[in-house]
Parts: sequence; structure tokens; C-alpha cells
Amino acid sequence: MAKHSYHMVKGAALAVAPYSHYVDGGDGYVFITGQIGMTPGKDNAPIPKDMAAETRRTMDNLIIILKDAGLTLADVVTSRVFLTDFERDYEKMNATYRSYFKPGHLPARTCIGVTALARGGKLEIDFICKRPATAKRKAAKRATRRR
Repeated sequence: MAKHSYHMVKGAALAVAPYSHYVDGGDGYVFITGQIGMTPGKDNAPIPKDMAAETRRTMDNLIIILKDAGLTLADVVTSRVFLTDFERDYEKMNATYRSYFKPGHLPARTCIGVTALARGGKLEIDFICKRPATAKRKAAKRATRRR
């Protein structure tokens, strides 16, 4: 049975609850905790008010975590998007979100309207990723060295 490993990422946005930035399932799947539009290193800075800017900051936060895990946006197989004002923000979020992925390589996605998010954010996104076969071997070696 594959062993899970739990990771906090130096340089990522501060965790606002008890969670890991990502969990490596040990079987090639990596689960990235939902991120909001906080600015890494400036945890008291306000979340951007504009939905396009908040989406960019949120996606950039996810990329920081992906890089630490040895992954890229090309490894994302599914995402979940949470919006506090679905009707107002859906189109702007979509336009910015889409710009991060190569055409024809969009992950599966669920988008959900919610009543509130941490720190007053209007958007949260999480990812499930699948490592390519060669990346799985490298990640296993990295995890072994960290022990």
C-alpha cells in the first residue's frame, strides 16, 4: 500500500486553518488544498477586490505549491472552484482561469456557489493532480531523502 506524505510549502500563502498545502498519495495522485487570493509573505495584505486579480493571485498560489510538489498545471486532472457570488463573478473568473491552461488541456472541473470563504475571499480553488510515471519515481526519491 502506498504511503501518504504531508507537505507545507515554504514561500506559499500562510495556512489559515489546520491543513497541509498538499498531500502526496504515494500512488501518483497529489491533492492540493484550496487556495484563496492571499499574498505569500504578506499575510495581512488584503485579498484583491477585482475578480480577475483575485483569480490570478489564487492560481499563482496554486502554482507555488505545484512547483514544490514537482508538478505543473499540465498535471492537474481536476479542480474545484468555489465562488461566493456565482452570478457576478463566474465569467471573470472563467476568463482568467482559462488563461492559465494550454488550449485543449483543461482539467475536469466543478464550480460551486458558496455563502462565505476564509479571510473574506470571493474565490477558492483546489486541485487533484496525477504525476507522470517518471515524476512518481523522482518524488519517491525526494520523499525518502526528507525522512
